[in-house]
Amino acid sequence: MKNTIFIALILLAGILTSCGSVKYFGIETFTPAEITFPETVETVVIVNNAVPQPKKPGYKYTIMGVEQDTTHMVADSALYDACKALGEAIADQPFFKDVRLYNDAVRQDEFFFQDTKLTPDQVETICDESGAEAIISLDRLLFNMEKDVFPFGEVMAGTIKVQATAVLRAYMPGRNNSMATIYLTDSLFWSEGASNLRTLDSYLPKPEVALRETAAYLTSGAYRNFVPHWEQAQRWYYTNSGTRWKQASAFAAKEKWEEALTIWQSIYEAQTNKKSKAEAAANIAVGYEMVGKFNEALDWAKKSLALFKEQTSDEKDSNVALLTLYEQVITSRIQANNKLNMQFGKE
Repeated sequence: MKNTIFIALILLAGILTSCGSVKYFGIETFTPAEITFPETVETVVIVNNAVPQPKKPGYKYTIMGVEQDTTHMVADSALYDACKALGEAIADQPFFKDVRLYNDAVRQDEFFFQDTKLTPDQVETICDESGAEAIISLDRLLFNMEKDVFPFGEVMAGTIKVQATAVLRAYMPGRNNSMATIYLTDSLFWSEGASNLRTLDSYLPKPEVALRETAAYLTSGAYRNFVPHWEQAQRWYYTNSGTRWKQASAFAAKEKWEEALTIWQSIYEAQTNKKSKAEAAANIAVGYEMVGKFNEALDWAKKSLALFKEQTSDEKDSNVALLTLYEQVITSRIQANNKLNMQFGKE
């Protein structure tokens, strides 16, 4: 939903910019993790609790329409790479004091398709051995790989597609169940061409390499679920040909938001034209957001939206739609800020 809001903001801002009335810009917002660990958790350990997928299931290799039956893939190293990539991505964020990698695979059974949680006793043992207060565990990792080789004009073409799904969980000692469960799914695709099969085979990654790269790619982005992080977003402000509007825009372009706010507020107070007043109110909302005053930003976004609605009965009006979306964004930022305070122990 959050991504949908930001995309819609970009599209609407683009429409208004074409009329020369809006300037939009990129920002970074600090976003809370999906999972909130207690303040006492300073060290986490990444654990491999998955069973490697056997060599045959999930691998299909076709040469010119004929399926090959002598091929196999090895997934053992991919499990390690998945855990390592996740641990490195989490460690890159300045949140936990230490992120460790548990060296031993936990499960010894052969039920690779089964999603099995760590038991409370296992959680206690792993935390004692690793010195961690919490566990992030890879509880299942499955692959489906398709390799296809076929003639394409005067060359041989080859493609590899690897689809991967994973289950991650967070655990803490003293709890009968996991803190949260994260489901991941993604894929990687390779395509090459060569004059003969041998050369083509050297261009395409080996099955094990393709699995390892896909596993690392899949889990490396999952850090967002476990640590606060920065995300890209889009914002905008209205412009006008008036001298004071231009002055405010110049300050905003240099990220001097306090100075821009002062001018936009004076414009708002002096305006009798409702449209200009609504635009000034919207700019004030954005200005307050940029200086971290989210509640004030929400108040001014509501004022702007109300003024725009007074001028039209069309709910699809671009200004009404833009401010409606922005009100949702600011509301989400207030909620996110409260969650961030919890995650950093400020409440």
